[in-house]
Amino acid sequence: MGQLLSESAIRLAAFVLIFGSMAVFELVSPRLERAEMAGALKTRRWVTNLSLVVMSSFVLRIIFPAAAVGSAVWAEAHGYGLFRMVAMDPVVAGLLSFVILDFAVWLEHVASHKIPLFWRFHRMHHADTGFDVTTGLRFHPVEIVASMLWKAAIVVALGAPVLGVLIFEIVLNGTAMFNHSNAKLPLALDGALRRVIVTPDMHRVHHSTIRRETDSNYGFNFPFWDRLFGTYNAQPVKGHDAMDIGLDAYRGREPSSFLWALLLPFRRG
Repeated sequence: MGQLLSESAIRLAAFVLIFGSMAVFELVSPRLERAEMAGALKTRRWVTNLSLVVMSSFVLRIIFPAAAVGSAVWAEAHGYGLFRMVAMDPVVAGLLSFVILDFAVWLEHVASHKIPLFWRFHRMHHADTGFDVTTGLRFHPVEIVASMLWKAAIVVALGAPVLGVLIFEIVLNGTAMFNHSNAKLPLALDGALRRVIVTPDMHRVHHSTIRRETDSNYGFNFPFWDRLFGTYNAQPVKGHDAMDIGLDAYRGREPSSFLWALLLPFRRG
C-alpha cells in the first residue's frame, strides 16, 4: 500500500510540473492564435477538460485502484510474467517493457478509431475544437478505464518491472500534454525532435477535421510506429494556421460543455 501511495505522489508531482510548464510555454509562445484558445471560450474549455480528467481519475481509482503500476507490483509479488520466466536482466526488461507498452498504446489508439464502439467514446477527445495542453487530458472516463485494463494486461503478461511501468506512465502522461500543447517550436527543432518523439505539430495533424489526416499520426511517445505502418502524415493539407480542428459534426460552443462531452458517446450518430 505504501508503495502505491508513493507512486501516486510521484505521478501527481510530475503531472503538476509538466502541466504547469506546458501551460506557461504555450501562453508565452503560442503556435496558433484562435478564439477557441483565448478568452472566455478557452476558460470554458479548460474547465471542462480539467473536470473530465479529475472525474476520470476518480472513477479509475474506484473501479481499478491498482492501475498499471499496481498490476506490476502484483505480478512481481506472484512471480508472473514472461520476463521473469526467462530471468531477464531488470534493466533490459524495463527498456523492452517501455517500448512494448508504447506500441500497445499506439495499437489501442488505432483501434479506438477503427472499431465503432471504441470510437463512440474516443470521439469526445476529438470533438475539442481547440488544441492545447488540456486537450491531452480530455478523455472519457470509460475510455480511461478500458485503456488502463489493456495496459495492466500487458504489464502482467510481460512481468514488467515496477520502476519501468512507473516511468512509462509518467512519460506517457507528460508526452500527451506536450504533443497536444499549443506551443510554438522552431521548425528546425520540430523536424529533429519528431524523429524520436511526437511533437505538437505532428500530432495536431491527427486532430484535423479531414478524415485521412485524422487517421494518421496515432503515436503518443514514439513516432516510429506511424512511420513503420504507413500512418505518418508530415503536415496538414491546409497548413497549421488554416486547418480546421475537431469534428465537422460538432462545432460551436457545445463541445466545450462538460455535460455535453460526458454524454456524447451515448448520442446517436
